[in-house]
Amino acid sequence: MTRILLVAGTDSSAGAGLFRDQRVALDLGVECTFAVTAVTAQTDAGVKDVALLSPRTVSAQIEAAFEGGPVDAIKIGMLGNAEIVAAVADALGAVACPVVLDPVLQSTSGAELLDGVGVEVMLRDLLPLVRVVTPNLPEFERLTRSAGRTAAARERAGMLLGAGVGAVLVKGGHGSGPLCTDILHDRCGTIRYSSPRRARGRRGTGCTLSTAIACLLGQGMDLPSAVQMAKDYTARWISASEPGAGEAAAMAMEGRDEAPDKGHDSGPGVGG
Repeated sequence: MTRILLVAGTDSSAGAGLFRDQRVALDLGVECTFAVTAVTAQTDAGVKDVALLSPRTVSAQIEAAFEGGPVDAIKIGMLGNAEIVAAVADALGAVACPVVLDPVLQSTSGAELLDGVGVEVMLRDLLPLVRVVTPNLPEFERLTRSAGRTAAARERAGMLLGAGVGAVLVKGGHGSGPLCTDILHDRCGTIRYSSPRRARGRRGTGCTLSTAIACLLGQGMDLPSAVQMAKDYTARWISASEPGAGEAAAMAMEGRDEAPDKGHDSGPGVGG
């Protein structure tokens, strides 16, 4: 059975973070092991409190996960500070399995969750270990701020590729216009995933999408196919929460042969 290591914070409301990650993995038939980076108290309205674990404890959890058996993929969410970022990078070392990084830099309500030093350490030490990083538009801007607002997206993604990451998936949920477009950049070019923009998103979308990508990569799928499949899964999950969905909630748990519904708005929760 495929086994994934989830490195992230907890969310007391279970709307995001490790609890959401675990649900996604179970839906996709993947076994989980965990490294908790932070414990958060939050509701749909915002974050009430954040307690970061020590870098030593985070490292010990990662080491224990690898001692417990083979790890087929790793998903990284909230890290919290530069010391934890460095500890995670050091603990992973030259890991062979695919790593998906969802760079949780700010809460939905606007609270900063990783300071400038932490971002620098992420770019320097963690990105070279990552198969794909999945920033939303504000996170992409912050990660590539030195490129300037006028630089083309491909040029700005090139900065992250130059830092060593394998690919960059820029999520378009925070954009405007009738279409929501996620763009996958790698050294071979770009792939665009466009669909009608939804009027309503769902907290935990970023966690859901990135964890689904990690699970599918761990099961041996290539990256473009994993992104598409993860988007379809996420869209069904969002649809299940919409008014009048009724029994459609079951769609988020069903097989992968259904017609794709790629439109979603990537609204992040804290933790994942």
